[in-house]
Amino acid sequence: MNDDFLPANRREMLARGWDRPDVVLVTGDAYVDHPSFGVALIGRWLEEHGYRVAILAQPRHRDSGDFGQFGEPRLFFGITAGNLDSIIANYSANAKVRDQDAYSPEGNPYFAKIKSRQERRRPDRAAIRYAVLAREACPGVPIILGGLEASLRRFVHYDYQQGRLRGSILTDAKADLLVYGMGERAILTIAERLAANRSLTGIPSTCERLTEKEFQQRVQNEAPLVLPSWQEIAGNPAAFMAAELAIDEQARSLSDRPLCQKQQAMYVWQNTPAPVLQAEELDRLYSLPFRRRPHPDAGEVPAWRMVRDSVTIVRGCSGNCAFCAITRHQGALVISRSPESIVAEVEEIAGSEDFRGTISDLGGPTANLYGTSCRVRECRRHDCFFPELCKNLQVDERHFLALLDRCEKVAGVKHLHISSGLRMELLLKAPELLKRLIEKHLPGAMKIAPEHTEDEVLRLMHKPGGKLLKEFLNLCRKLAGARPPRFVPYFIASHPGCTEQHMKNLAAKVKELGLEVRKFQDFTPTPGTISTAMYVTGLDREGCKIAVARGTTARRKQRKVLEDITIRAKRKSAPKKDLKKPAGKNPGRRKR
Repeated sequence: MNDDFLPANRREMLARGWDRPDVVLVTGDAYVDHPSFGVALIGRWLEEHGYRVAILAQPRHRDSGDFGQFGEPRLFFGITAGNLDSIIANYSANAKVRDQDAYSPEGNPYFAKIKSRQERRRPDRAAIRYAVLAREACPGVPIILGGLEASLRRFVHYDYQQGRLRGSILTDAKADLLVYGMGERAILTIAERLAANRSLTGIPSTCERLTEKEFQQRVQNEAPLVLPSWQEIAGNPAAFMAAELAIDEQARSLSDRPLCQKQQAMYVWQNTPAPVLQAEELDRLYSLPFRRRPHPDAGEVPAWRMVRDSVTIVRGCSGNCAFCAITRHQGALVISRSPESIVAEVEEIAGSEDFRGTISDLGGPTANLYGTSCRVRECRRHDCFFPELCKNLQVDERHFLALLDRCEKVAGVKHLHISSGLRMELLLKAPELLKRLIEKHLPGAMKIAPEHTEDEVLRLMHKPGGKLLKEFLNLCRKLAGARPPRFVPYFIASHPGCTEQHMKNLAAKVKELGLEVRKFQDFTPTPGTISTAMYVTGLDREGCKIAVARGTTARRKQRKVLEDITIRAKRKSAPKKDLKKPAGKNPGRRKR
């Protein structure tokens, strides 16, 4: 049974004695049975509850042949584009085709020996294409969309590769249901209802397609918050900002009121969110029998190499940065796993034959949110970092320090790194933890994400002002003494509201602060973020006009400012070459 991976082909399914699976999970990623991969989490979760699950990874998509290889699943097809939105996986921030895919075998985004764009392993808008092929292969089987792509494209959204607004992915795919957010509870309820031949109506954390008649019937019993429709947004881009702000507020407040938006012909009805998994449930989820490596058919998968010896310790983020979709997908509630569960996973990793002594990360969306909590039990804001650190956020560094102590003592662990993002504001409130990280737990450098230095741009990013960076660097250098850490700051160019002058100011301040820039990117207008709404509308949250660098020339100018800083940094750190010229003729002169 291929070392107890979930069946990834018909031969492996038959080896288990199955005539067909209950559920086929289709993914645009290679099959990696590791808890950092969403399809593995959902697959193992369903298996734990008694369902037969098969994995269809990166099926060929010219026809529906691969979708019928397991036979007709008893319950449903669960379809995801993978860990990333397929457009982000396939295209750069400036819509150039990527020639690498970290979630494909050997990083190759193409099927073997085929270099045509149509034969990429992951099709554009993969969830839609897979849904069409699954319907063609097994017409009567329910199709459930899930994962990041479906979650962030569930309402009217912007597609930067096409440069236009699109309707809901649920109506485009004509799927039966869409699961938004972290889907463990919803997918289990779906399986239970289909097994009992019951309706899929009203399941928390799902979206439904409704006709006009069905919509009118629903509103007689429920009072949804109605978002601006496709027609309203198409005629008035400012309505797109209003819709995105309403979705954002609804997500953070954990409101029990449904959302609804009319598309071109159908309605999308979003049911209220399911309760998030609590610590003991997360512990159970991460204790499932993952093989923690790629399926043999997948070979080497670069994304797996990056996370193979990492441990997720926290889920959710209350940072609410304007350009980030984590809050909308994972949720604004921060849930930390128990130390016992985390230590058990570290012990499992350290006990494997190929472990080399380094736990590469104890992390999550924001590693040092681990162990934090809110003083307000019924908080509905969940926006803890802007304009400054919320006074109700309880930061107790002892939780993280105690966890580090226990994990370090696991037999076989020589190095314990924190490679996930760290919020500087939290570390300023936890100097003992900061000192410990600097002295023992950095993977060569401290990765920080100031994103920018200019207050005007940071306000639009929904991040604290630029003085935070200077204050943080000063404290780090003070705590480190004679051996200050090397910092790797991360910046974004061309964010809505950012001008070329802002970037030049950033360059001057970076030099003043003694930083070297090595990590940066152009702003990518991805679905499901407030920054993307700013990009589309040219308006900030308050409805004021802002400058937006949309064209290639304007974006390139901003990027060049960061590229120039990076080149200087590389020259400064590169080993000096022997500049002495060889004797005789100049070997570089070409003969005429």
